[in-house]
Amino acid sequence: MARERIIAGLDLGTTKVSSVIAEVTDGELRVIGVGTVPSGGLRKGVVVNIEKTIKTIREAVGEAESMAGIKVDSLYVGIAGDHIQSLDNRGAVVVSHPDRGITRNDVDRVMSVARAVTIPMDRELIHVLPQEFIVDDQDGIKDPIGMFGVRLEARVHIVTGAVTSAQNIYKSVRQAGIKIKDLVLQPLASSYAVALPDEIELGVGILDIGGGTTDIALFFDGALRHVAVIGLGSGNVTNDIAIGLRTSLEEAEEIKKSHGCALSTMVKGDETFTVTGIGDRKPREVEKESLVGIIQPRMEEILSVALREIRKSDYADLLPSGLILTGGGALLQGTVELAERIFDMPVRLGLPRGVEGHLDLVHSPIYSTALGLILFASKDGEAMSRFKANGRLSGIWIKLKQWFEDFL
Repeated sequence: MARERIIAGLDLGTTKVSSVIAEVTDGELRVIGVGTVPSGGLRKGVVVNIEKTIKTIREAVGEAESMAGIKVDSLYVGIAGDHIQSLDNRGAVVVSHPDRGITRNDVDRVMSVARAVTIPMDRELIHVLPQEFIVDDQDGIKDPIGMFGVRLEARVHIVTGAVTSAQNIYKSVRQAGIKIKDLVLQPLASSYAVALPDEIELGVGILDIGGGTTDIALFFDGALRHVAVIGLGSGNVTNDIAIGLRTSLEEAEEIKKSHGCALSTMVKGDETFTVTGIGDRKPREVEKESLVGIIQPRMEEILSVALREIRKSDYADLLPSGLILTGGGALLQGTVELAERIFDMPVRLGLPRGVEGHLDLVHSPIYSTALGLILFASKDGEAMSRFKANGRLSGIWIKLKQWFEDFL
């Protein structure tokens, strides 16, 4: 008999909030509900207005529930923002029973030791992601369970975020009437939706260009190696267009989507479009070259800052699979081609994969995080939550969850 369960994901973005509900049957994921509404109360991935955020969450989840014909009581939520930081750490333990082989308990113990890093009181642990295990002198092991050895070592990548950001997300979702199963780093979630296993193994970078931030995640040898978030996104392009063409932000966003291009060589000199005037100003014709002259410098800045962040890591030269651009900002014409020039490596557009169902509604980079949250939950969610919670639990996070569950 087929076993079914429901997984829901929530992507809290600067320009939009998306919710996706999927049905998992014997390992197969089928999207059954999608909801997307303009964002309210969020800026650069951080909650700045609780009431507006609650309203937006209710609307997005409500749309998805109406389409799916079910109610969800819990979901996985993405977290991002330039408060995100990460670091590498390692830990080692003696195997409990060397004659019986390494057990799950041994793995949990070594992960507990590896996660025992001192972080400031204003920061919260989000992920403890294993990079590799070492059994005695043998390294590069992905799953040591069942192997024989005396000493087990784990190398991990630890992701942290600001406590206040986590608090505000938790409060907003909880007051919207839903529980959070787990907070998941957004670029990590996106990688589950857009990257192929071979790319993750060989080495690849994920650039998720959102409305307020651009999230960077670098993978090598099958594991996350570096995370960075820059406070620039496609919303900056919209603002530049509004100022440059003296029009409203709403009109500027529509112009960007309909006529925008990030690379001047892709535009013909005689192309024009109409700009609606503000107030009593009459509509006017504008050459597309002028629009590109506004867009390209800003996109070059965003991509150049991302390149500097990648070069700060030890993996800038270990990305043979190149870069995957995703997020709404990646849809801007010419962005992939411009990125290839700036990064001097292969670049492709990342479209969500690995799910069935309403693909016509979600087959776009803007849904990479929301769908990635579902894929993360179905594949590794429980294991990652166990690694995070194993051993000395983060007191602030546990108290926060308990407080909301008891009093809201």
